[in-house]
Amino acid sequence: MQSLQKLTSRFVPLRIENVDTDQIIPARFLKATTKTGFGKNLFRDWRYENDDETKPKADFVLNQPQYGGEILVAAKNFGCGSSREHAAWSIQDYGFKVVVSSFFADIFKNNALNNGVLPVTVSDAFLQEIFAVGADDTLTVDLEAQTITINTTGSSEKFEINSYKKTCLLNGYDDIDYLLNMKAEIEAFEQTRK
Repeated sequence: MQSLQKLTSRFVPLRIENVDTDQIIPARFLKATTKTGFGKNLFRDWRYENDDETKPKADFVLNQPQYGGEILVAAKNFGCGSSREHAAWSIQDYGFKVVVSSFFADIFKNNALNNGVLPVTVSDAFLQEIFAVGADDTLTVDLEAQTITINTTGSSEKFEINSYKKTCLLNGYDDIDYLLNMKAEIEAFEQTRK
């Protein structure tokens, strides 16, 4: 995984509540077992007319050229529905490093963290502040400080994250990398137990 410490980026505003994992990545695309290639089907049914890639829906935010960046800002209750890890894979593969919402489904939140995508939970009021700024505005997410800032207004809010997952994201570790990083300490401890 890549480390994530501080990110300043434009963002994509997805003003739809209760986005479930089948809307994030439809079940018909879950045939692969590797984590790559899912980004092209992110929000597939919302992005294209009749599942035809040559007919993008102009009113869907991912098809609007004024929006872009590595941060997805979603309305309340993002990632609900099934426990498919492919939802986090598709978001990461598309290029998003951070997803912001006022509420995440627990399983989606854990899947995102396990795959190097930072879910940032903000208040409903702060979410509306983000949605109110323009397409060229940027957000700064500082994982070390656990803050998210709207750069044009200076408005900022703290967010919570599990300390273990924070360490993993800051260092680009998955669970195995975390243990391998502690190999010397583990071996030293084992020597004391003989």
